Amino acid sequence: MKKYIISLFFILVTYNLQSQVLIALLLGDKLNSGKIEFGLDGGFNFSTISSLESDHWKNDFNLGFYFDIKMKDQWYFNTGVLVKSSLGADQLTSSDLEQLGVDFSYLNTDKGDFTQKISYFLVPALAKYRFDNQLYLEGGPQFGLMYKAFVEYNYDIDGNSARVREDNKEVVNIMEVGAVAGIGYRLLKGLGWTIGVRYHYGFTNVYKNNSSAKNSSLFLKVNIPIGVSEDKKAAIDSVKDANREEKMKKKEARKSKKNTQ
Repeated sequence: MKKYIISLFFILVTYNLQSQVLIALLLGDKLNSGKIEFGLDGGFNFSTISSLESDHWKNDFNLGFYFDIKMKDQWYFNTGVLVKSSLGADQLTSSDLEQLGVDFSYLNTDKGDFTQKISYFLVPALAKYRFDNQLYLEGGPQFGLMYKAFVEYNYDIDGNSARVREDNKEVVNIMEVGAVAGIGYRLLKGLGWTIGVRYHYGFTNVYKNNSSAKNSSLFLKVNIPIGVSEDKKAAIDSVKDANREEKMKKKEARKSKKNTQ
């Protein structure tokens, strides 16, 4: 998990700088104007596939971009693309491997774990409602386009780790359609980053030969706005200054109380 966090941090920083230039050129002064908010969408997901013998959840990090488009009052339309997103399941059994159309019989498979990894471009189309206290609820469909699928065998022999991959893209359906529900909170009194949780349940079959295999995934996400307007920057600075001033007052109050004791 630690290596995922470090990797995600550096990817977010690099991707942030590149995206600011590209999107600013495309959208100009419409970007984050109050009606359209654009930014990075990153975090971790934990996924599994129903009907497999394995009930172990696979974890991975995801990265993409999002748009929040204001519709009316506190209602927004949320969309975007997770360009780096992997669903699947962990610790597959021998029965699972047979169903998934992969063969690792040429290896000594007693000292490792098998993981199904399916990479999708995920596109949400969600209705989002923002409350006055900066909480929000969201829900709607999510669509996925599969572009890579393989089973990975990770093993350790005498302290040396290795991995072997077997492609099984031909048995995986290219389209994924599901429903999403989520909740989150906007920091800095509605002006900063957004943290949230989103759950995806698939309606379509994951595999062509299995009518009961469905994706399930829990996303822990962070949204980082890009290209904030000057007015919004000033508002954010004002909130930060107020927070610092409040902390200083509390610190002085504690010091004064301590001196009078």
